[in-house]
Amino acid sequence: MSIESPHLSIVFPAFNEAASIGKTLDLAYAYLETQPFSSEIIVSADGEDGTREVAESIAKARGRMTVLGDRQRRGKGHGVRAGVQAASGKVVGFTDADNKTPIEELSKILPWFDQGYDLVIGSRAVSESLVTRRQPMYRRVGSGVFALGMHMATGLWEIRDTQCGFKFFRQPVAKDLFARQTIDGYMFDVEILALALKSGYRIKQVGVRWADDGDSRLDLVSGNWRNMIDILKISWRNAVR
Repeated sequence: MSIESPHLSIVFPAFNEAASIGKTLDLAYAYLETQPFSSEIIVSADGEDGTREVAESIAKARGRMTVLGDRQRRGKGHGVRAGVQAASGKVVGFTDADNKTPIEELSKILPWFDQGYDLVIGSRAVSESLVTRRQPMYRRVGSGVFALGMHMATGLWEIRDTQCGFKFFRQPVAKDLFARQTIDGYMFDVEILALALKSGYRIKQVGVRWADDGDSRLDLVSGNWRNMIDILKISWRNAVR
């Protein structure tokens, strides 16, 4: 007897979230249990920070959740790729484990797949978005400068916010894009979007609620240097012209 695939697979890439992953998953379970469609949760948590162990205890208690990862930390891009590879839902997506975008914003995302879109991505840069707690000014300035350089290098001008961690895909599209994705760090979003545009996939940008939690994992100097190297790799391979 075959088991029917869920309608939605949602991946939570998580690192250094041992103290907060429980609340995030509680909110996800509470929301998904009220929905008319079936779903599965996948937590992808590399490293030795305790996040994976917390998630495993929740999965054992509540079910309907898969926990991936091992002791070696290999980056957010690698974690999301592993989650997508394991996903079986008709719609596959990922959201940050720090809950910057509330899970309820899915109600704005999912209907667009019925309109023929292949990717539906949350954005903080379109008119319908609502940023309830902004990043500190120095980070906003740094992000703006970096975004300008990224857009110039890759040609992704039509995607106003590449880094909002709330992106969803039709399953065949997700499997295709992440099978070709190579960036293991934070710039994997940029690579996925560049691949999607070059492949002719239809992308919808949807304004979502977002709040900064004041706990950035990115060092402004060394982190952005690594990110720019990845951007140059993406530009060389996949730039949209």
